[in-house]
Order: sequence, then structure tokens, then C-alpha cells
Amino acid sequence: MNKVMRTILLNRNLTLTFITILIIVGLISLIPVPDYFTREQQWTILVLLFAIFLWVASPIPTAASSLLIISLLILLNLVDTVEEALIGFLTPALYFILVLSLISNALVKIDVDRVFARLLVKFSKGGPLHLVISLPVIVLFMPIVLPSAVARFKMMLPLIYSLNNYYGYDRQSVFNKYSVYLIGMVNQNATIVIFTGGGFPILAHQLLKDYQIANLSWIEWVLMMGPPLWIGSIIMVFIIFNYLKLLYPKSNFKRVATTEILGLKNDKLPPKFWVTLLSFLIMIFVWIVTDEDRVPLILPPMLLIAFYAIPKMGLVTNKMVQAYDWENFLMLGASFSLGGVLMKNGTADTIAHLLISFMPVDTGMTLKIIIVAAIIFLLRFLFIVPSAALVVIFPIVMSYSDLLGIPEFQLAFLVILIVGSMMVLPIHTTTTYLAFETQVLTKKEQYTIGFVFSLVFMIISILSALYFW
Repeated sequence: MNKVMRTILLNRNLTLTFITILIIVGLISLIPVPDYFTREQQWTILVLLFAIFLWVASPIPTAASSLLIISLLILLNLVDTVEEALIGFLTPALYFILVLSLISNALVKIDVDRVFARLLVKFSKGGPLHLVISLPVIVLFMPIVLPSAVARFKMMLPLIYSLNNYYGYDRQSVFNKYSVYLIGMVNQNATIVIFTGGGFPILAHQLLKDYQIANLSWIEWVLMMGPPLWIGSIIMVFIIFNYLKLLYPKSNFKRVATTEILGLKNDKLPPKFWVTLLSFLIMIFVWIVTDEDRVPLILPPMLLIAFYAIPKMGLVTNKMVQAYDWENFLMLGASFSLGGVLMKNGTADTIAHLLISFMPVDTGMTLKIIIVAAIIFLLRFLFIVPSAALVVIFPIVMSYSDLLGIPEFQLAFLVILIVGSMMVLPIHTTTTYLAFETQVLTKKEQYTIGFVFSLVFMIISILSALYFW
């Protein structure tokens, strides 16, 4: 019976998808081409909107919808060759995300998560208030050692629950809500501190190079992105802690009961742990001290994957590779191809011109950046996955540089930080959604915190573009 129902639902979704395609194809022949859009640009916009529909509504599997978008680029003659339609899959960023994901899984395999767990337990002995202060610091620096926000979330959630029980609190305690907020939102944002901290910053770094805006080293990226992120995170931690205290004035941070925490033991770590961790730290050191023009960023992690895969290590296996999120891989590749078409045929520039027509004339630089930031904020609502949002929004926004006289460097980091910090809805990032699914935060708390978080970081982004970057 379940098989029959799944088949019916799948057929219904497929039918709806193809009906949508037919409707779009029918409407395009009836819509007059505006003076500011060529026919090719109009088709490109419709493919963009259709891609957003497919990736948000998910009427068919993401892998199939991504291949469909590639097919439409070829079918509608928006690219000259099949190779051009597939060019998004040639970007190093895609494979950088793949290798870092495998490395992150390898680190979890040797129990690096248990080491972090012991660290948290050590801090917890100073009482819950001590952990309230130290936990944000741990969350902000964890991406350096474990470059996957989802892996960090899954590692820390059971530990947070255990600590909550250790202190004798109920599931809806302020401590539990505060901690889930940290690993759901601050943890996601902390990924951007280093460009090797996850898929989103890797894509951002690649886009900066592709558009010949900047080729920042590991340290230069930290110096550019770290201060705004850390300042914003500190502000948000203070706001959310006091917001929750205001909602629940009877809460306290005294230990109510004493129980065991996850049964963690201070077992001696095996030699393989130290070999794995040391080789990982060597990779980071190579990133820091070498010139990317001589040693490509992706080379050290590729060599590390090979090292982890040798029989004596056995940390990277075929099973691990097969379990990788290949649907997301296809979606990002299709997004890159679509973003390239937006730039090549002038669609991004035309959209930018159209949006700028609503901007008051003779505005100062401050007002220009505020308006552009608001446009980025609104465009971000169209996407669930931040990486896909960045690939599509980036070329559109970068067109503002010449039109408004805003320096490319400031504008690029403005869009990166705003897109990466959008967490109004739970679906805007994976870890935010996972935090929402725990039901520790109520819907009202989730949306309130998400909106304030996104607004604070938009303000931080504007100020950084004006006075820091």
C-alpha cells in the first residue's frame, strides 16, 4: 500500500511539474518582450524562476530538477554548447566541498567529537553560567577543526541535551533554548569565519576569484570576515540570552540535580587519532603559509583524502563516498551554470538596472549601500539553500558596482555576509531547520530570534561595507 501511495504521489508531482513547464512555455509566447529585456534574457529569467520553484517546492527530486535546468539551458539555446551548460561542474569549489565533507566525516570517525564533548564537560563543572559564557567561544572557533556546520550540530545536540539533564533542567529550560540557538544559528554563521569552514564560504571565495575581485589567503579572509562575524555574534548572544531571560523570568542557572553526562570517560586516545589530527593541522598550516597561485587550495585536502584512505588509516571508504549528498552537488553545479548564463547574456546587468530604477536619484553612498542591502535581503527569501542563493544573487548584485560607483570588494562581502546570515525562516539554512525540528524553541521564539539575527547582521554588513571593508 505504501508503495502504491508513493507511486501516486510521485506521478502527481511529475504531472504538476510538467504542467508548470507547459504553462510557462505557453505564457512566454503571449508576453511582449519589454524594451529593457531581450528575448534571450526573458527566457533566462523564466528558467531562473522555474529553478527556484523546483528547488524550493521540490515537486521532483533535487537531482532530477537540477539536470532539468541544465537541459532547459541547452533546449532554449541559452548556451552555445553542451560543455557550456555543464561548466558549473568544472568549478573547483564543488570538489572542495566534497573533499572537506569527507575529511570532516573522517575526523568524526576518529572521535574528534568526543574530544570536544570532554571539553564541554570540563567547562560544565564551573556551573551552567560558566558554560553559557564559554559555549559561544567554542562554537565560533570549532569550524577551524571541524569544517561542517551540520556535523558540528549533530555532534553537539546530544551533548547539550545531556548537559541540560545534568543540571536538572526540563526540556524547555532557558539553558536548553539558548544552547540550541547557539548550535543552530551561531554555529551556522561561524562557518563563514574561514573560507575552508564549509560549503558556503568555499563558494564565496571561489566567486571572488572567478569575478576577479580578490584572491584572499586563509589569513586575509579571517581578517576581513572574522571581526564583523564575531562582533555580530557577541551582540546576538547578549540579545538572545536577555530575551529568553525576559520570557522566562523564573529561570535560574543553579544546578538542580547531578547525573552522569553521556558516560564520557577519559580514555587514552589511540595513535591513529593523533596521526589523523596532526595531518589535518598540517593541511591548515599549508593553507596559511603557501601561495595559492603555486599550491592550489584544493591540493592539500585531496592529498589528505588519499592519506586517510590507505589501509592502515581506513578513514575514507567507498561507503562514505557513496553516502555523500550528491543531490546537493548536482544542484550547486546547475546553480553555477545558471549563474554563468545570467552574467554572460547580460540578464544580471539588466535586472540590476531595473531594480536601480526605483532608487532615488543623487543618493549618497550610505543610502546606496542600504538600498542594495535591502535588495539582497529580499532576493535571499527566494532561496532555501544559501549556496544556491549566493551563486545566483552574486552576479546580479555585482552589476551594481559600476552602476552605482560602489567598490567591488565592499559590495562582494556585503552580499556574502547578508546571504550567509539570513535565518528568518527555519528552512533558510540546514542547521536552523534542524534546531527548529527539536521543538526546544517555540515557533514564536524561532521566528523572532531568526528575524532579529538576520536584521542585526544586515546592519553589521552595511556598517562593515561603509567603514571596514
